[in-house]
Amino acid sequence: MADMAQMSDDYSPDRSDSAASALSVVTRRKASDLTARGEPMVWAMGGSLAFGLMMILGFLALIFWNGLTAFWPKPVEVVTMTDGHVIAGEPVRTESYKPQKDALEALPANLRASIEAHGGMSTRTLYRIGNYDFYSNDFQWVPVFNVKKVERPGDLTLVERQEWGVFIGRLVSISEDGKQMSISALDAEHDKARALRGKRIAIETDEVGSINRQINALRLSVRRAEINYGQGSPEANAEAGRAAAETAKLNLDFDRLSQKAAAARAAEDALKIKVAEIGGETREFGLADFVRYYDANALSLLQKFGVYFSRWYEFLTADPREANTEGGVWPAIFGTLVMTVVMSLLVAPFGVVAALYLREYAKQGRIVSLVRICVNNLAGVPSIVYGVFGLGFFAYVLGGSIDRMFFPERLPNPTFGTGGLLWAALTLALLTVPVVIVATEEALSAVPRSMREGSLACGASKWQTIKWIVLPRAMPGIMTGLILAMARGAGEVAPLMIVGVVKLAPALPIDGMFPFIHLERSFMHLGFHIYDVGFQSRNSEAGRSMVFVTALVLMVLVLALNAVSIRVRNRLKRRFAGDKF
Repeated sequence: MADMAQMSDDYSPDRSDSAASALSVVTRRKASDLTARGEPMVWAMGGSLAFGLMMILGFLALIFWNGLTAFWPKPVEVVTMTDGHVIAGEPVRTESYKPQKDALEALPANLRASIEAHGGMSTRTLYRIGNYDFYSNDFQWVPVFNVKKVERPGDLTLVERQEWGVFIGRLVSISEDGKQMSISALDAEHDKARALRGKRIAIETDEVGSINRQINALRLSVRRAEINYGQGSPEANAEAGRAAAETAKLNLDFDRLSQKAAAARAAEDALKIKVAEIGGETREFGLADFVRYYDANALSLLQKFGVYFSRWYEFLTADPREANTEGGVWPAIFGTLVMTVVMSLLVAPFGVVAALYLREYAKQGRIVSLVRICVNNLAGVPSIVYGVFGLGFFAYVLGGSIDRMFFPERLPNPTFGTGGLLWAALTLALLTVPVVIVATEEALSAVPRSMREGSLACGASKWQTIKWIVLPRAMPGIMTGLILAMARGAGEVAPLMIVGVVKLAPALPIDGMFPFIHLERSFMHLGFHIYDVGFQSRNSEAGRSMVFVTALVLMVLVLALNAVSIRVRNRLKRRFAGDKF
């Protein structure tokens, strides 16, 4: 017993060590409880969500700020260089940069020492000098060490022109048929010149254009008769005689309108304005080419708002000019809207019918599962592949067949056998149909089974149950799929570059000419307009502001379309909110 007591005493330190170890284990377990509960992951996911929202809000703020301020009139500065050279322009932005070695060596010692003290960095300002027809350049960088003096004289005028971009300088005099007039009559004479220009364009575009279309239609009718009855047949000869008589009358009208347009152009060209750029060089321009002019450094706040809103009005309602870097985007807005609506009308029946069959009629099994997998995989196919398919199948195969069947007289010039609005809408419908199918299937599966069984128990057929019970209650989910498809389709550009969109198409796909809706025409799109202005213009700086403004309009257009769809979806939700078993 004594030995055992001794052994017990000998092991007492071990017992204390074991207790300490147990306490350590308990402590470690407490430290691991935080990870076990997942709280760090909750914070990580919350932080990731907040970071993502901040990125989205920052991007939207960038677009909205640059878009909304792009049309605000800026002052014009006259910069006198140290070498005596003078430029005038709108300051665009200022940045830091590292001057070239030869430029530094040409500077005085004190300036060179100051730049070297700042790590060889200096600042420069980008000026929009305009006057491309004078200087062959729209913008010019001015280093701060080359600036001797900066002024803002009140007599400088900024003119926005139909061609050659803006002019910055002084207005000297006005003349009509060589008779000089005071510059004080500028407003009245400018209104007169713009009215003459509008009259001439209306004659050349509407009246003369209508006659040309009628003459072309008569030519095609003769060709159609020759195809149907044979060249030299009595029917073809009779049609040729009728067309010749009608063409002779139309040619008389064409000559009369041409003389009228020539008189309007002569009256328009008689109004001239003499201008002088900041260096003193003078030239004469047609007064009708002036779109807008204002004294850049003498505007009141109210006048600045007038210029600002007039620019927005022109942007939203006029055609583009100057390689799309100036003017408006109305054809692009209209083309985007029509294409999105047509795409939505095409994708809705295809997507809903396919989802109905897969969910309500098809026998569930491996084949249906394989179809669902294929549908999901279609959503991951690059959009440019859809564009190639649309051009090859829709335009060349279907469109070529339509041309051979219904428009043989126009061949080899294609009517439907090339890119157009219809084929672009069908291509985007094919691209977005997986989204509609998946959303519709989810909405159909969410309808309670008890509603179907109750309808069938009351004697309704399966189609009646689907039509009156299932589809109305699944409509909010279907609308969600359409909203997602509409948002994606409106912003796609790559397929449209192949299947119908063009740089400039002032003729709208819907107009007052029979058959009023021309789905075979090429069209303009806001997304492609952004790409064209940002990457294809001769001067990226000239189109920089236009990129932001066009992006802003595209975002607002998509938001407006989505808002209408969301409003319809919410009304459907409220209608069936309490109608459940």
